[in-house]
Amino acid sequence: MDASSTSYRTAGGITVRRHTTSCDPAALTELVAAVEHRRGGVLSSGMEYPGRYSRWHLGYVDPCLEVAARGRRVTATALNARGRVLLPVIVRALNEHAPAAVDDDRGTAEVEIPEPSGFFTEEQRSRRPSVFSALRSIVAVFSADDDPHLGLYGAFGYDLAFQFEPIERVLERDPEDRDLVLHLPDTVIVRDRKRETCFRYTYDFTVPAADAPQGASTDGLPRVTEETPAVVTAAVPPQPEPGSYARIVAKAKEKFVRGDLFEVVPGHRTYGVCESPARFYEHLRERNPAPYEFFFNLGEGEYLVGASPEMFVRVTGEPGQGQRVETCPISGTIKRGADALGDAENIRELLSSAKEESELTMCTDVDRNDKSRVCEPGSVRVIGRRQIEMYSRLIHTVDHIEGTLRPEFDALDAFLTHMWAVTVTGAPKTWAMRFIEQHETTPRRWYGGAVGVIGFDGSMNTGLTLRTAHITDGVATVRVGATLLYDSDPDAEERETFLKARALLETLALDDARNGAGTAVGDTAAAGRGAAAPAGAGMTVLLVDHEDSFVNTLADYVRRHGAEVTTVRHGFDPALLDELAPDLVVLSPGPGLPEDFDTDRLLDALDRRGLPVLGVCLGLQAMVEHAGGELRTLKEPVHGKPGRVRVTGGDLLAGLGENGEFTAARYHSTYTTPDQVKGYDVTAVVEGGPETVVMAIENRSARRWAVQFHPESILTAAVGEEIVERALRMVR
Repeated sequence: MDASSTSYRTAGGITVRRHTTSCDPAALTELVAAVEHRRGGVLSSGMEYPGRYSRWHLGYVDPCLEVAARGRRVTATALNARGRVLLPVIVRALNEHAPAAVDDDRGTAEVEIPEPSGFFTEEQRSRRPSVFSALRSIVAVFSADDDPHLGLYGAFGYDLAFQFEPIERVLERDPEDRDLVLHLPDTVIVRDRKRETCFRYTYDFTVPAADAPQGASTDGLPRVTEETPAVVTAAVPPQPEPGSYARIVAKAKEKFVRGDLFEVVPGHRTYGVCESPARFYEHLRERNPAPYEFFFNLGEGEYLVGASPEMFVRVTGEPGQGQRVETCPISGTIKRGADALGDAENIRELLSSAKEESELTMCTDVDRNDKSRVCEPGSVRVIGRRQIEMYSRLIHTVDHIEGTLRPEFDALDAFLTHMWAVTVTGAPKTWAMRFIEQHETTPRRWYGGAVGVIGFDGSMNTGLTLRTAHITDGVATVRVGATLLYDSDPDAEERETFLKARALLETLALDDARNGAGTAVGDTAAAGRGAAAPAGAGMTVLLVDHEDSFVNTLADYVRRHGAEVTTVRHGFDPALLDELAPDLVVLSPGPGLPEDFDTDRLLDALDRRGLPVLGVCLGLQAMVEHAGGELRTLKEPVHGKPGRVRVTGGDLLAGLGENGEFTAARYHSTYTTPDQVKGYDVTAVVEGGPETVVMAIENRSARRWAVQFHPESILTAAVGEEIVERALRMVR
């Protein structure tokens, strides 16, 4: 095919004409050089993993429009005359949220998204007013199923999470720092390396008469923008002080002991000279191929160059028709060997490490939980477990997780519910992000965010902003972190951060020198249910969220059995109990201690109403303490590790496992022993340590049940869902 043309109309009434021509792949090399001097972006994948990644390459320069956000302020800027044609429809979208301030001279439209008001359940959290509300409206105007390449391309900053998950900011921010920069390109070059094709797609737009009374079209208007500031090298800051990261590890270990954190991923910055971002990008692709390679000129003197190993969120399929949501969390790292035999030995060591397995288990449990907020009940599956991925300097273990998006949600909901990935924050996610805010020395800016595209066809493809250089004034800032657990060695974790930074820093140094010279693994549903009605059919369940990272997976398990679930953060007005009149209240896990969430107040309210309760982990601890029992702290926390649970009585766990024992996931620092429990029967324990640890309690007459382990974890897959189903049936 040499050339073809087509046209279609978007949901917002814009007529789009697309012209397709074949082009030489060398056009992408020329485009990279152009992006150094003008706004644009280049994305590529240098990895081939069947079912997960394939090799491709695309890019654009001189986009007609830019959408940026500073805090809750969204600004759309026409970058040339073509963008001015489209600006009125952008204004129409922004006006849905607040009256847009339009500056015709500058070609901008700006709106401040109001702070959320009213009450939002956890299921509605991704629809809280935020800058993504404005993005959703802009995407809706351009929405059409006719084109897989037209969309918004760019970068999403770490601080966007604070609009989704309110966290007190401790570090000082520059109010002019941008949290979001997205471009609307009207020419895109796409190379499919598998099919060995390369096409240039050019677009023209005609806006509806309602937005431009005389009608307006981009036909014939030039596709150029102003050059961005030239790269001028400044002094390189000093590298991190040796031992500074290890000290953060030591502080994190204190939090693990208390149970505030299961894992956390703080980072620190290293630096290098970068005189040519375009040349650096090309050399990085050669030396360190990765699934998400990218080079963005964001304007205002900012560049991003990266070779990220990790998918953030990918959404495919027709909107409203069961779109597929994918993620590939990475946790578990070891260096490459000197040769293939050395690689094999290091892979064996990596796969044999209980610590590395525990890291990935926690990441996957959090990721499954994130999906369960927006995915169809029962659709979230682990389809690849501890798979090996090889990079230039490192070997990683990776899980591959998918889910089916519920019809009422879209790609932005999927993106928001994962923000940000547990692999760059920790678990429980909210408390981990608080730790990061309190112990890192500077704001993360783009690190830990994402890069990619929001497709106007309803798709989304984003990579996590890791192994990335943020370049300003000719200085590349490379932030790196490590996944910390209770059993982390501070010095080893610090060494790992520098190992991760090596690929970028060595490439920067080399560049400077040259210039001078499936098998599926899924959740196992309980068998033998027969044709009986779902256990939760017609029931209403209130799930109380104690700022936990697994609450949505719990909700998903309940929904799988036909119950309607409403999830609410702790601290709500007890009058809500009367309004919802739940058949069952589930007290979620959470970090910290019951007193951190004033659980006694809630349990008093539940007592007065005689409502049935199922407690999980922190929920069990709250119930024990409320009944007059005592809690203790383990000498060594048990986070993301399996425990052998022995059933000693009761109804909830009767007959599970083999010979009254089963394996379950433990995530706790706080515990109790049988002699400290009052008002409940102890129905399961873990033995073998200095003390017998209570794993389950019941009070049949009060309709109270609780487990210390996590039924929703993949480590409890053999019995976890059946436990939830039994709880629903017993409430009946």
